[in-house]
Amino acid sequence: MHHRPRPSFGCLFAATLALTGITQANDWTNWRGPLQNGVSLEHYTKAGKLDEKPTWTVDIRSRGIPVVVDGKVLLWGYKGETTDLIEMLTCMDAKTGKKLWEHEFSDYLSDSIYNRYTIGAPTVDPETKRIYLVSNAGRFLCYELDGTKVFEIPLMEDFGRMTFPNARVGSPVIEGDYVITHFIFSNWGADGPAADRVYAFDKKTGELVWWSLPGVSPPVDSSYSTPVLETRDGKRVMYFTTGCGNIVCLNARSGKPYWKMQTCKNGINSSVVIHKGNKLISIHGDENVDNSEKGRMTCIKLPEKLTAAVPPSTETTTLEPSVELWRNPIGATSSSPVVVGDVIYQLTDGAELYAIDANTGADLWKKKLSNANLHSSPLYVDGLLYCPLMEGKLVVVKPGEKDGEIVQELTLDGNCLGSPSVCNGMLYVTTTKHLYAFAIPNKGIKVDAAPAVEIPKAGKAVALQIIPAETVIMTGEKQKFRIRSIDASGFVVSKNVKGVKWETFIPPTAKVKATMDGKFNDAGELEVAADAKSSAGAFKATSADGISGTIRGRALRNLPLIEDFEKYNLTETQPTEGVKFSYPPLPWIGARFKFDVRELNGNKVFAKTFDRLLFQRATVFVAPSHLSNYTMQADVMTEGSARAKSDIGLINQRYLICLRGNAGKLEVSSNPERLKQEVPFKVVANTWYTLKTRVDAAKDGSGVVRAKVWDKSQPEPEAWTLEVKIASNVQTNGSTVIFGLTALNQMRVFLVLLRFSLY
Repeated sequence: MHHRPRPSFGCLFAATLALTGITQANDWTNWRGPLQNGVSLEHYTKAGKLDEKPTWTVDIRSRGIPVVVDGKVLLWGYKGETTDLIEMLTCMDAKTGKKLWEHEFSDYLSDSIYNRYTIGAPTVDPETKRIYLVSNAGRFLCYELDGTKVFEIPLMEDFGRMTFPNARVGSPVIEGDYVITHFIFSNWGADGPAADRVYAFDKKTGELVWWSLPGVSPPVDSSYSTPVLETRDGKRVMYFTTGCGNIVCLNARSGKPYWKMQTCKNGINSSVVIHKGNKLISIHGDENVDNSEKGRMTCIKLPEKLTAAVPPSTETTTLEPSVELWRNPIGATSSSPVVVGDVIYQLTDGAELYAIDANTGADLWKKKLSNANLHSSPLYVDGLLYCPLMEGKLVVVKPGEKDGEIVQELTLDGNCLGSPSVCNGMLYVTTTKHLYAFAIPNKGIKVDAAPAVEIPKAGKAVALQIIPAETVIMTGEKQKFRIRSIDASGFVVSKNVKGVKWETFIPPTAKVKATMDGKFNDAGELEVAADAKSSAGAFKATSADGISGTIRGRALRNLPLIEDFEKYNLTETQPTEGVKFSYPPLPWIGARFKFDVRELNGNKVFAKTFDRLLFQRATVFVAPSHLSNYTMQADVMTEGSARAKSDIGLINQRYLICLRGNAGKLEVSSNPERLKQEVPFKVVANTWYTLKTRVDAAKDGSGVVRAKVWDKSQPEPEAWTLEVKIASNVQTNGSTVIFGLTALNQMRVFLVLLRFSLY
């Protein structure tokens, strides 16, 4: 840390200080700030220019946004370059930059490349002061403000959250008792097909409360658009853009989708803004849905009334084109707009700052600030726009009616990709080298009152909300549930509903008519017997007054486990190939439309499908993430020729052990840029091999990943083919996973006789 004395400030502070929850109104608890649009509530008396030298700096690399609460700065950052790169959540004193605590977490199994880490921010709940963050690999983390961990949920392994090379993560949002995220998920059953889904968790326990698919499947790309919340038509709703190119609206208390509107043929990353309570403004930088041009800012009139689909229909209403009020042909890949009064300020990828009339969409003026911008959005504070730019420059602009005046330019070390934040007259901005804190010189600070959040009163109970909404239970174990009633708008009516009747439930739209091998006992707990079979399904609870709700779950067998796929009936017909197949095991996460069970040379095999090129790289999570100290073994094969083959592998405790067909290698990796070691192994197409692996973790944090491969027709060799030593932060647990990569979907891979055992 580098520190210098902070300039003296006046004693005046915030006669108009308002409270949001129990935080100060000017606390910056999420990446878009207290108004959800990049505008600060602070005003200064006799404000001056930023000092050329920062008040303090800390050597933390980040592409994200610092958040500030109770005099503390919280930053998601990273350190290191290659194998030593590790993500961190750091808490610092806001005045001095002194580190108060820090947690480290390593990446695993992600697609991130070029050190594209920490594109997002933590979120602080104003009520509990708890901190929520989703890491690059999908660790959903919750900490107390003192650094004590509350819970950790591996979204990748437990719910099928996918990663992409762009590594955009974004930020969770808080709504009442929920903490809400949205990513591309490929879970199980009806939620197996990948889609941009929303998952809402109990913010205190981490239990899943609801999930929703407001857009369409499949997506084209990922999206890290942060939802914007408001009250409309007596409901709490959220708006965001998706990986399928839609702007969507859904109920933030129940997840019911209300409407969608596609504006782009690709994923949209920029967050939306609301203008005067009745208009929504969105921008994207890709191909428009109705022409071949790229980029558009769109303003739509928000519907006054919101209606969800009536079951059994699940189709979200598509807004009519007539709701569009205006459009502007500018574009931005991921920078979000800022709205101040009737003016929108927008940074483009070419680092042009636009001022746009929010009522008409007309350009008021534009200003060239630099050559490039990507993720960062402007910050508006007391009449000035603070714009970090890719080259490592912080430009301060005073917007006027006809032009913007550049009042200051500061050169920073590293690239600027994250938006700035501000609190108590201190401006915070990150680069890929440092976190900077600049004091805004002033003689006093006044803080506007934050708008009051209108929370409608609950009405008549119409449904049960059961928590957790999804569960996985190992054989011989059981699960308790909390049951409460909600009204038609998702507001809780009763927090403790008793005396419900449970029954097996098969959704009428289910393609696989399956039930979970479990039953409810007299205490209302779902029990899975020691001899239960691996299975998945849903249950319905009905109260004494006739209202109901459902949960779904998976029953999974404890290790040891053998799967040879012979019991599956091939009753489905593949539409493009004409072959008979069976859907993959229902309880396996991420399997649908990526693998199926079919016949090959008289045997049933687990085969990589060619349904969708987007999923040429596929991972299937077979067992829960808490498992450790196990051995995996499977017989594997790739189609092809001497020049064209595919890759097949197993993932053990978050380490990929992969047979690289074209490369002729056995490889152990996690994220390939963080850990990758390999040995030559000639792979012959259409030949069965046996792949075996285990991970040995030591108490000091070190470990060894062991891998072995041999021709299936030959005896198993005694020695491991490859042993990779992990010096520190070895992964100590993780799901059992099947991996396949069929480049351009040309050569299929197969797996059979899958075996898991404890050691």
